[in-house]
Amino acid sequence: MGARGQWISANFLTSRVEALSRRRDGRAILSREMDTDLNYMRVALEEARAAASAGEVPVGAVLVRDDKVIARSGNRTIRDCDPTAHAEIVVLREAARVLGNYRLAATTLYVTIEPCSMCAGAIIQARVHRVVYGCDDPKGGAVRSCFEVLSHPRLNHQVEVTAGVLGDECVGIIQSFFAERR
Repeated sequence: MGARGQWISANFLTSRVEALSRRRDGRAILSREMDTDLNYMRVALEEARAAASAGEVPVGAVLVRDDKVIARSGNRTIRDCDPTAHAEIVVLREAARVLGNYRLAATTLYVTIEPCSMCAGAIIQARVHRVVYGCDDPKGGAVRSCFEVLSHPRLNHQVEVTAGVLGDECVGIIQSFFAERR
């Protein structure tokens, strides 16, 4: 691969490629935005690990505004006995409560796996500006794997998407979780 185009994960395939440059020695130099994305994705991974420890599917999410965490959570479907308690939904609900507004403009949602169609719909309704996720979900992802909800041209709100941030680590947590249950 040339001087541009390769990043931390093989899954990385977004407009953020332009932000990556290489030094003459071949090592990657991360932009401030990429560094921020890595830091918040690590927080989402902490939430995913906590969810796994509680017996939940290990998905973690963090909503950020003005470089501050507004809400963070892991999946809680079993704990709450609620099929809608995906990490993304829990975070959106908490952030709306904290901010006193169901519109979450100027926010970035970090999530360890590509959001499903339910979560993608909620992201659109909340008017989240940007979604950063770790790994694709080939069986249910609604960003690019199965559907393209967040960028659908007929919707009145499109979401900026960055995929593949710490993707290998994100997919590893999910694979380990399900391997232990087989």
